[in-house]
Amino acid sequence: MRAFIFPGQGSQAVGMGKALAEASAVAREVFGEVDEALGQNLFRLMTDGPAEELQLTANAQPAIMANAIATLRVAEREGGLRLADTADYVAGHSLGEYGALCAAGAIDLATTARLLRLRGQAMQAAVPVGEGAMAALLGADLARAQAIAEAAVAAVAAEGGGNLVCTVANDNDPSQVVISGHRAAIERAVALAKEHGAKRAVLLPVSAPFHCPLMQPAAEAMQVALADARIAAPLVPVYANVDAAPIADPDAIRAALVRQVTGMVRWRESVLAMAESGVTQFVEFGGKVLAPMVKRIAPDVEAISVVTMDDIEDFLKRV
Repeated sequence: MRAFIFPGQGSQAVGMGKALAEASAVAREVFGEVDEALGQNLFRLMTDGPAEELQLTANAQPAIMANAIATLRVAEREGGLRLADTADYVAGHSLGEYGALCAAGAIDLATTARLLRLRGQAMQAAVPVGEGAMAALLGADLARAQAIAEAAVAAVAAEGGGNLVCTVANDNDPSQVVISGHRAAIERAVALAKEHGAKRAVLLPVSAPFHCPLMQPAAEAMQVALADARIAAPLVPVYANVDAAPIADPDAIRAALVRQVTGMVRWRESVLAMAESGVTQFVEFGGKVLAPMVKRIAPDVEAISVVTMDDIEDFLKRV
């Protein structure tokens, strides 16, 4: 069994998609359709930068999706790949779930791009810049990360700092968990991390505290947008981040995408669940972040990244 997986924020880089577009008219068509849907030359920003503008959440989210879908579409239309015949499940990390749904035919490309643009804008607007933060806890599993987050909230409250938010945002793999919330609480968690057993804690260079209760205004904005969006049943089930379980019903997909904005990305559990269901190969399209995570979660499975034309050709030979 095989799962196609799609990367999340952090996979963006200036130059992304350039070589693929130079080599394939199919890729150029995907990037052009996204540009038209957004009314913006996003592809030029992807290829030429500046990096600071590409990293803005409202640009990074559709850019990462576009690059992943372009990679898949080249394999499909130039290599004869049929997702429904080749993959048993799709999944994506955070915004990557939209890429997974687009890949599986549940949401069309233009709608996916517009939803991600709105999602990025709403997430950025939900918390004033500087009030939120995120940090990666390295060498910490989920239970340890939750203990660190709770200790940080208690420490700040004991000093009269109020009841701040500090919660697990991404359970990425057995050795990396990301926390999110008010900056004061996250900074306290970083300071407490080592004494609670983490090897290291690192503040992340993000502009907002994603996947925590502070994102509620963004969740409400996405609920409105998703209610109006056409969503079909996917060709294969998608593993939802918030449930770590496969879903295929359009209304269930809408609800999961709304809950995902404030909820924890249960990536480790999702990969384990897919492996336990029989998936032996995970194929990451358009990124090189998820495949190493998959190997740390389930060492016995195969995990490959498909980014370049050579990667596509190599993968097609093995299907």
